[in-house]
Amino acid sequence: MLDIHWIRQNHETVQTVADQKGIAVSVAELLAWDEKKRNLLQETEKLRHARNKLSEEIGTLVRSGSHEQAEPLKRDVKELGSRLAETEPELAEAQRQFDQLMLRIPNVVSPDTPVGRSDADNIEIRRTGTPPVFAFEPKDHVALGELHRIIDIPRGVKTAGTRNYFLRGPGALLHRAVQQLALDMLLSRGFMLMEVPLLVRADALTHTGYFPFGQDQVYRIADEDKWLVGTSEVPLVSYCSHEVVDVREPLMLAAVSSCFRSEVGSAGKDVHGLYRVHQFSKVEQVIVCEAELDRSEPLLEAITSNAEELLQLLELPYRVMAVCTGDMSQKTYKQYDIETWMPSRQAYGETHSSSHLLDFQARRSNIRYRDSGGKLRYCHTLNNTAVASPRILIPLLENHQAEDGSIRIPPALRPYMTGMERLLPPSEE
Repeated sequence: MLDIHWIRQNHETVQTVADQKGIAVSVAELLAWDEKKRNLLQETEKLRHARNKLSEEIGTLVRSGSHEQAEPLKRDVKELGSRLAETEPELAEAQRQFDQLMLRIPNVVSPDTPVGRSDADNIEIRRTGTPPVFAFEPKDHVALGELHRIIDIPRGVKTAGTRNYFLRGPGALLHRAVQQLALDMLLSRGFMLMEVPLLVRADALTHTGYFPFGQDQVYRIADEDKWLVGTSEVPLVSYCSHEVVDVREPLMLAAVSSCFRSEVGSAGKDVHGLYRVHQFSKVEQVIVCEAELDRSEPLLEAITSNAEELLQLLELPYRVMAVCTGDMSQKTYKQYDIETWMPSRQAYGETHSSSHLLDFQARRSNIRYRDSGGKLRYCHTLNNTAVASPRILIPLLENHQAEDGSIRIPPALRPYMTGMERLLPPSEE
């Protein structure tokens, strides 16, 4: 969340960003509740102070035997108590309204974030690699998966419902291989590997900026305040919550985990194959660092570069997009999406995302550090999807297919695939 003192001084900017991000919140209403809360707090504290002072005087008079002199003071205390009985609930309600609105206030955006309404307004920054030109009619990943008997969507649907799947044999190995390749890269660059909880309390999702918006995308365990995470960013950031951390060197955390999304509202959108499924795996990068842009902005470029290097090792064409305001989440200050070429779509499809959140998450999660002057400050946080599978299997299978139906395994993956250089259809093995 933002600092309320900053919001008071920059309320027009905050409202503009909310409108650009498509977030229905009134900053004027927030400030009205803020003023009411402060006035009620001042009045309540004044009444409490007066009541306490009179109570002390009454105690002194009673102890000295001056009971008659204490009687009018007791009436005054009773009157103060009656007034407090009115102001305290009003203060509690003002605080509740204020807190709810504060949770809806978006993060500001970077000066170079494009203004737009949807992903159609994202701006390409750079592209690497050239989409393949096939001398034959290429198959999509579903057809390739069926040919090689490595993807079984019908049995996934039979077992778990729509947007579910099984990966078999080399398909499961490939799924694991890309994750391990990404993980080994991050470990070589100083990231600490974490095994994280997949079930978290609602507070963890609120503190990391996924609630109150987006509750419909998260699976809840019935009759419990436990939710299945859609990214290990949530537990990784929450690992530091309500702590004063040492970020003289940035905290660089990584996790590989199963992830879950309900995908409510996406009916009919990207439903073919493995692009948009309910269960998937991600290797996530999270960084917690000092609240200085000259330190945190280069880290955004670094974690984005890690994801790019992985795609280069997988020999896949991709482009990096600057995400516009309308395609950006409430919590994000600056975001890059990486889109990888998917022949079956004849287009680039999103496979990775990098976000800089300034101190927005840290304020909600109460993650602080001491600066060089000893002052407590909220940290900056950043995150990036190093790889998400099975979505990455779409370009991996489709871009590396041959006319005979075989699929080439990039050299970087072969050590994780028992040295396998190529997947051959079962009839040719």
